[in-house]
Amino acid sequence: MDLAAKVTSKGQITIPKEVRDRLGIGEGDQVVFRVEEHRAVLAKTPNLLDLAGAVDVPAAKRGTPWDEVQRSTQRARAEARR
Repeated sequence: MDLAAKVTSKGQITIPKEVRDRLGIGEGDQVVFRVEEHRAVLAKTPNLLDLAGAVDVPAAKRGTPWDEVQRSTQRARAEARR
């Protein structure tokens, strides 16, 4: 599906209704633009609360503070690059 939209003087566009409907985009939803060479791809960002419970967390890891999760992830990535 190819649909056109006009850019305003403020750099804004209206996402055509057919696109909003197909992507399930509604008022208040957030979208992300990914630039690929000379084109941009628009996607609806997932609501992270909808993902709650999608990943089984081992009992020993439950309740770990978020900053510790980030630090350990960064350490693991750094080690994997070596």
